[in-house]
Amino acid sequence: MRYFVHISYHGLNFAGWQIQPGVLNVQGVLEKAFTQVFKTPVTINGCGRTDAQVHASQFFFHVDLEQTWDYDLAFRLNKILPPSIAVYDIIAMEGLPHARFDAVLRSYDYFLHTYKNPFLNGLSSYYLLENLNLDNMKKAVALLPKYNDYRAFCTSPDKYEHTLCYVKSANLLIDDNAERIRFQISSNRFLGKMIRIIMGQLLKIGTNELSVDEFEGHLISKVTPKLITPAHPQGLYLSKVVYPYLNLPPRFSFSSILPNQDEQLWKGV
Repeated sequence: MRYFVHISYHGLNFAGWQIQPGVLNVQGVLEKAFTQVFKTPVTINGCGRTDAQVHASQFFFHVDLEQTWDYDLAFRLNKILPPSIAVYDIIAMEGLPHARFDAVLRSYDYFLHTYKNPFLNGLSSYYLLENLNLDNMKKAVALLPKYNDYRAFCTSPDKYEHTLCYVKSANLLIDDNAERIRFQISSNRFLGKMIRIIMGQLLKIGTNELSVDEFEGHLISKVTPKLITPAHPQGLYLSKVVYPYLNLPPRFSFSSILPNQDEQLWKGV
């Protein structure tokens, strides 16, 4: 029987989702927990591959289990798993749906703060910057849904069959003091480090190192910038994954992730 498992994780201490030898990764920890419960090797397939230190407030993976159980499996897994990984729902699926290939929409949020705050460490990216040109950053963000080929904003474009990403929406939000910034983007798929590269380019626009026209020029020409500076990973969250047959709300809002930050305090630039 195939199951979809709904989870979230704090990625700061992990070298990303995907199993890699010799490093701590989310997939490996989860497979070990399932194997411990069922006393047989269990493999799982995730909805994506988050980078090292990147978080997920909503994430799905599928797992095939022949055994049945008469106990609360989510409860048992959560007792085994570290505090940085939480299992919410285990959903029996008909047929063989795929957690990665069947997803039709993925949404990410990127948070950064421009003042030193020890309580945001690991939850939001810290950039000591003043007087960012938010208007130009907003203009650049508004361009994103107008283009479909993101070859210019990818670390290794040639490893993909194609670099088309259909961005449905992109927004830039700030708090009342304009000291905290939230970048939101939704698309059917994303390329390697694509969001962090875009965020890095937006920061260059904010510091007037890059113009909006130059930013758009890369989208038009599909030529990678000579210098790529991906934004820090700690501020990035996979926040929503949608399937044609499954659309669950995240289990908590970002006010739970970022202390004293109610969702209603974010406003458009």
